[in-house]
Amino acid sequence: MKYDVVGLGVCTMDLLMVVDELPGSELVQRAHASALAGGGPVATALVALARLGARTAMLDRVGGDLIGRMILAELEAEGVDTSAMVVDAASTSSQATILVRKRDGARAITFAPGTSGELSPDLLDETVIASAQILHLNGRHWQACLKAAQVARQAGVLVSFDGGSHRFRPEHLELLPLVDICIVAEEYAASCTGASSPELGAQALLQYGARVVGVTSGTRGSLLLTRDGASFQQPSYPVEPVIDTTGAGDAYHGGFLFGLARGLSLEDSARYAAALGALNTRALGGRAALPPPSEVQALLSGAPLTTTP
Repeated sequence: MKYDVVGLGVCTMDLLMVVDELPGSELVQRAHASALAGGGPVATALVALARLGARTAMLDRVGGDLIGRMILAELEAEGVDTSAMVVDAASTSSQATILVRKRDGARAITFAPGTSGELSPDLLDETVIASAQILHLNGRHWQACLKAAQVARQAGVLVSFDGGSHRFRPEHLELLPLVDICIVAEEYAASCTGASSPELGAQALLQYGARVVGVTSGTRGSLLLTRDGASFQQPSYPVEPVIDTTGAGDAYHGGFLFGLARGLSLEDSARYAAALGALNTRALGGRAALPPPSEVQALLSGAPLTTTP
């Protein structure tokens, strides 16, 4: 296999600001801190993987504008292969503005998709997909997403799906039978299945055929079920200080897929994922605090962290 994980999704450039209040009406306030950094759930999971030493590649369509060039440059600097990404020179790229409330890390996100549009299925590099252990998706570039999952299945590549909070769409039900690793936020599980608890949501999602289903619940940890009947709860790890939860779930996915790609057990992969997600909350932005393997191992072993983001 050439890659451990290939990702298909939308890359963004994020402007983040730490503020006292999230606006509910007109408001002028001074930010306590700000950062400009690459984002997007799948792309951030790949950066997390790359920092751990995994071989990764990103599939997306970006514009030829300054934002698009910044997106590509950051991924390349992190070691993520961008050679199969499509650049539309005449269009603009995706941006997001994220306000982070200082007292509790709550967020308000505004997303501008740009004009680069969907990555069409005929522009997918199927060779890249087939040369991976795992294909990681979150439903963006919908037709290309379906085709990529089908290509992966035919090539024996595992398909991973990230269902983020407030991102369920009914068409996802067509994708779920093609998914092997289905890890979603608690709100996504409720919206998708109508279940009243993470346990019931996970059980309902498992019926679509995945090998592993996980439901993440922030500081309350995550629940994982398997097709073979195994079930366990993975607690979250306390980390201080918590600056920003942006990207914590994406880091969780990166850590989980890293564990699976390296042959770790399901339980050890979940512990790795929880540690990575926790450590990624120590700085502003979805990627600023993504840790190297040494920091993950220190947290898992209970040793004091010797580095700061």
